[in-house]
Amino acid sequence: MNILVENDSKAIALALWEATEAEYRTAASNYEKIKANVAVKVESEDKAPDYSEITQVQYFEKQLQMSDFKFDIKEWESRLKKYSALYADSKDILDGESTLRFLIERKYFVTSEGTAIAQNNTYCHVYLSVSAQADDGMELPLFHSYFGHSPQDLPDDNTMINDAKKIANTVIAMKTAPVVDPYTGPAILSDDAAGVFFHEIFGHRVEGARLKKEADGQTFKKKVGEQVLPKEISVIFDPTITSYRGVPLNGSFKYDDEGVKGEKVVVVDKGVLKNFLMTRTPINNFPKSNGHARAQAGYQPVSRQSNLIVETEKPYSNEQLKKMLIDEAIKQEKEYGYFFATVRGGFTMTGRFIPNSFNVTPLEVYRIFVDGRPDELVRGVDLVGTPLAMFSQVEAAGDKPGNFAGTCGAESGGVPAGCCSPALFVKQIEMQKKDKSQDRPPILERP
Repeated sequence: MNILVENDSKAIALALWEATEAEYRTAASNYEKIKANVAVKVESEDKAPDYSEITQVQYFEKQLQMSDFKFDIKEWESRLKKYSALYADSKDILDGESTLRFLIERKYFVTSEGTAIAQNNTYCHVYLSVSAQADDGMELPLFHSYFGHSPQDLPDDNTMINDAKKIANTVIAMKTAPVVDPYTGPAILSDDAAGVFFHEIFGHRVEGARLKKEADGQTFKKKVGEQVLPKEISVIFDPTITSYRGVPLNGSFKYDDEGVKGEKVVVVDKGVLKNFLMTRTPINNFPKSNGHARAQAGYQPVSRQSNLIVETEKPYSNEQLKKMLIDEAIKQEKEYGYFFATVRGGFTMTGRFIPNSFNVTPLEVYRIFVDGRPDELVRGVDLVGTPLAMFSQVEAAGDKPGNFAGTCGAESGGVPAGCCSPALFVKQIEMQKKDKSQDRPPILERP
């Protein structure tokens, strides 16, 4: 539901009235369908109730205005044009842009139970992106992004200039980089790549409401109390913090979209599965919400991730992880392993009707040779696999957290989700060839 930004009480009341009427009619129709299904379908495995009670909440934050922030539009216009101008120096770059998005979000939530909430969130993103095309038609995108809760959280001008130059030079080098063949063997995922890896392979499979569905793969539902990761690694989801070790997080909120206060949830404690991300839809042995019902405006909330944080009690330096990679590659009689430096995102399948798999989309990947040759930039690869097989191969984690501040898309729309993890060494990964465009590069040289 969208409402006017002027904070007019009558307009808000009208919007709430219309939304309530529409939701009641939808709920009444769904209730009749559920009663019919109960009469003709087998008994559900999960005997938990369909909904849990909560204590009513009254919480109101002062509405934020753009004037509350030191946001100099002219200054940022000048800065962004400066970064984009760097991409014009090479005719190999077909497209390049620099953008800033600063969003002040205000959410209203009211229920017939007496809960009324008005809360704010702010999101400030800068994206530096470039793309090229290899002679074989393969499209080569690359980007660098920054997140803060306000423009003041973003890096300085010199940092962004250097990063813009780096991605421009890297994407040009990708044009002549070798294309990777399918591969299984050891790999290191950078801190940012590891965050996306955990988000896709694990995070979606511990969303509680999903585990209530008979059609879901329910990968981890009956593994509570079992070791699912090395004993030194823990996985936490925490919407209550806005930064982690100085890194701003974009999956933060005070109350979720069912009016429940967001809680820190330790899902994996020293390698052992302990909990799930719960909404007001209980599952067996998890009767209460921990404040992880989330939705984009206009969607119904379901269990979703907040700030995913991976911690290790035994951190390794990048040099130590690289040595592990080389030692394992030699053990497996491989000429090289791989380092995934930058990823764009990914997707996962959690249902039973198709293979329960995931796909992470790398953009910048390097071969690490066991004989000491320089690392080699490569292209044309996707990281694929199934969750239990891949999790069993996670061996060690790095000593510095990264942050992939992205938007997660699922049944309840797109929601901001922080992915904060150190780098990972994985003994066995699987790679397949990336889908490739058959279009030829431009006939005329770029002006």
